[in-house]
Amino acid sequence: MFIQKQKIRSPTLQTVLMIEKFIDDNSGEYKKTELWNNLPKKVMWQTFQIVIDYLKNINKIAIDSEGYLVYIWCPEAYEQFKNSPEIKL
Repeated sequence: MFIQKQKIRSPTLQTVLMIEKFIDDNSGEYKKTELWNNLPKKVMWQTFQIVIDYLKNINKIAIDSEGYLVYIWCPEAYEQFKNSPEIKL
């Protein structure tokens, strides 16, 4: 009996940044599959899924109730609050 091992796709930093920038530039315009189909460079679906999960887990993107990907990271707010004694980041 053979157990087939699945290859785990590890995205490069360049791929993560490309997808993140594309979502930032097109925030709220695409659902997941549409976004994947419109990326500037082709990425395997499994790799894309890993990047999307990563960006959701670090609170840079969210998916709205209709399934659109929205960029929610705000560097300006981070800079404003990072030195505030009331907030621990």
